[in-house]
Amino acid sequence: MSESADKPVMIITGRIWRDKGSQSEGVHVMLMAPDDDTAVRMALEALAQEGYAEAEFDQIGEMEGEPDEEPHLSAWQGACEGEIAIVTFDEPE
Repeated sequence: MSESADKPVMIITGRIWRDKGSQSEGVHVMLMAPDDDTAVRMALEALAQEGYAEAEFDQIGEMEGEPDEEPHLSAWQGACEGEIAIVTFDEPE
């Protein structure tokens, strides 16, 4: 996967809402982009296409290698192939 060495997989963490005022979910978005601003724009567009009304991002960074466990491993592999991978999870109370 030499392409991922040239362009590292970026990860954006935060929260998303299906509807305004609904319960939030945690989210990790993995993708390849030339810079942070483009990555955020692409992530917001992908989330909107999936039906999410709102998103709030906390952090963005480059992944340091392949994750060990699912679902992040599959998401990372998809991002290496040019997809925008979205992993959602229930936030701790």
